[in-house]
Amino acid sequence: MVTTTGRTGRRGREKKEGSSPQNRYDQGRIIYRRFWVVFFLFAVVSLSLVIRYALLMLHQDTSEQLIIAKPYIERGAILDRNDRILAMQTKLANISVWRPEILDLEALSQTLAPILDISADEISRRITAASSDFIYLKKQVDQSTIQKIESQQPRGVNIEPIVGRIYPESNLASQIIGFVGDEGIGLEGIEYAFESELAPNAERNGNQVILTIDANVQYILEKIAAQTLTDNKAEAVMLMAMDPRTGDILGSASAPGFNPNTLQASDELSRMNRPAIWAYEPGSVFKIFSLSALMDSGAITGNSVFTCNGRYERVTNLGERIVINCLAAHGRVNARDIIRYSCNAGAAYAADRLGAEAFYGLLQNFGFGSRVGTGNPGETAGFFRSVDRWSDRSKPTIAMGQELSVSAFQMLQAATAVANDGILVPPRIVSRIRSSDGKTEQPFNPSTPRRVLKPETAQVMRSYMTDVTSITGTGWRANVEDISLAVKTGTAQVVDPATGAYSSSDFIASCMVLLPSEAPSLVLYIVIVKPQGESYLGGRIAAPPIRQAAEALVDYLGIPRGRNSQVNHSGSIALPYEQIPVIEGKVPDFTGYAKRQLLPLLLRDDLHLEMKGDGWVKRQSPPPGTPLRADTTIILELE
Repeated sequence: MVTTTGRTGRRGREKKEGSSPQNRYDQGRIIYRRFWVVFFLFAVVSLSLVIRYALLMLHQDTSEQLIIAKPYIERGAILDRNDRILAMQTKLANISVWRPEILDLEALSQTLAPILDISADEISRRITAASSDFIYLKKQVDQSTIQKIESQQPRGVNIEPIVGRIYPESNLASQIIGFVGDEGIGLEGIEYAFESELAPNAERNGNQVILTIDANVQYILEKIAAQTLTDNKAEAVMLMAMDPRTGDILGSASAPGFNPNTLQASDELSRMNRPAIWAYEPGSVFKIFSLSALMDSGAITGNSVFTCNGRYERVTNLGERIVINCLAAHGRVNARDIIRYSCNAGAAYAADRLGAEAFYGLLQNFGFGSRVGTGNPGETAGFFRSVDRWSDRSKPTIAMGQELSVSAFQMLQAATAVANDGILVPPRIVSRIRSSDGKTEQPFNPSTPRRVLKPETAQVMRSYMTDVTSITGTGWRANVEDISLAVKTGTAQVVDPATGAYSSSDFIASCMVLLPSEAPSLVLYIVIVKPQGESYLGGRIAAPPIRQAAEALVDYLGIPRGRNSQVNHSGSIALPYEQIPVIEGKVPDFTGYAKRQLLPLLLRDDLHLEMKGDGWVKRQSPPPGTPLRADTTIILELE
């Protein structure tokens, strides 16, 4: 009784004391104080972080903003076969402003206007109207602009170093090379297709891509293509040169062109690499390959004779009458005459001698219906429907170059089989990949040569094509003095997309040349799209520019002319070469050097060189003879 009562009393007293109003009030004050102490400490820490961040963003020194935190790693260059630079990296910058830091907007606008080539009013308007305090004023400015802004040190202006891409030869081979986007990633052409090689990583510069293109050949072709475009009021012109022995594309012009340095001024059509990605009906040039296939199979021989009365006519087993018109009534013709006169009826009658499946397989073996694989992005396979989808009209129509579409590169590829005594050599536009340090090179050979014709078939076809340059042939306007040419001209109708029928006003004129015809070392091919001038016939408007190109390239490439006296040599020629300054321990005298001559120096990892302006070097810093150290930056001013 006593023990139980005692325990109950203590619990009762403890309960009574703990639940008094005074005790509860004291405990609440303690908790309240602790909360505010913790809150105050948290607020102080947070505020200090915000203040520190604001100081870093708003009050950092201008010179600190110009420091690149990571090493300058460059995208690899693109060069022609003779190491002439076609695309290279350079240091640029984006110019922006931080509005809260600007003290006098009008004064700042007046300072930046002449430097950025933007009116002061426009600068003020952009800054005032922007929804954000951070505003880009101009992107990808050059070193000269950067230097001018640095000398002014305007408050609130930020210089964001970036890497940029320049194309020293402007329009030259621009559709082949392509271009990069604002992020420095390839978007078209070789820049896109070889992104994995060209792009740098955290440890090294990007590799260099060496093209098969010869910049001098490319220049010659582009000049002729542009003139042909104008003379014929055409939609486009393609003009290509290839060494059939190696498959090297020496030049590939596509007019109209564009300048990748001013990409915004171009349109999609001018940026199109037509020889690789545009498919079209080849017309009568295709007879080179259809007749070669028919002769190689044994379906016809050089003595096979067909009668052309101005049209091909045949009635099918179902009673359908097929008619294909010819340019003229050529009478009795053999294979040589079909090529010389470009006889449609003769080609169609010759195709009747071979079954559809065999004919289809032989043409496929030339590469028609398949991508060539030159490394061009978006390359077309053309259109060559499977034989089970052919109509009774397909075989004679295909024999004369209709009812299929090809790329210009496919036509060049097929031509190598005729040029190389039956060996087809796939074309290539990239020669090799060079490591970023320049020490190793890897050849780029996407495909392997293969035999598609008997040697005698190819040789006979070249002799037929030589007759095309005679006064009775369609290609006499392509003749070049003192050298034998194997020629074939073509004129193809263009399908009207609105009706699906052949247009009565749109045509494609073309001409192909193999030279010298005895052992070709050069193939030339021109395609004129939708000419609107005085003629649309390949023999009239495509053969003359081919002759002009052949005249120039025969001399440049050192191809012997048959009746001229020749001097034996190794096959290579020496061209004038502009020497660049030798840099050995001291700063050389750059005065008078052209910008183009000095561009290779920008690729050197051991040299820091900055060029301001264009033209020729007028001033330099440091002066000639100054000892060259690892941290020396040579600044050249050009006018």
